[in-house]
Amino acid sequence: MDPLTLYSAVVLAGGRAERLGGQAKPQLRVGGRTLLGAVLDAVADARRRVVVGPAQEVLAGVVLTRETPPGGGPVAALRAGLEHVDTATVVVLAADLPFLTADLVGELRRRLRRDGVLVVDDTGRDQFLLGAWRTAALRAAVADPAGPRALHRVVSGLDVDRWSPPVEPGRPAPWLDCDTPEELARARAVAGMPPG
Repeated sequence: MDPLTLYSAVVLAGGRAERLGGQAKPQLRVGGRTLLGAVLDAVADARRRVVVGPAQEVLAGVVLTRETPPGGGPVAALRAGLEHVDTATVVVLAADLPFLTADLVGELRRRLRRDGVLVVDDTGRDQFLLGAWRTAALRAAVADPAGPRALHRVVSGLDVDRWSPPVEPGRPAPWLDCDTPEELARARAVAGMPPG
């Protein structure tokens, strides 16, 4: 079997969501499902799905774990999530991507030729929580608890490809996230939901 066919997904669902009034952001709803539910749906074919964050509702069969220390940031969360990964390939995602699709995840995995491949948005910004990685390379990069806390610094030594996926006119970008009330309202409007 092609090693890229078998993969795991690590979804980072921590953070304090201060700009959203401290609400449990992964459990906010866009388009009839939670933000976290949308991301987990996009990786439904993963061998293992791991959510890293505080106690919250997850689908049956999904591993829920917590970084050490709690609230320790994305590198600590990634280290905790990778402990549950037993595949050669891992997809790393943010929990607030309501328009992520299985097709995009599949294309990322197909494009994985070196240590990793990540999405670059329409402004040219690297989306570090929207990528596919060789598990061994990523695990080695985050292994040192005393190492850098910023994810872009941790992966800077890896051999990473970047991909700017095309976005069809009138369709939401897969990297559209929901960090502020305005972004959440925009996502809900795109999904045809009332703003409240």
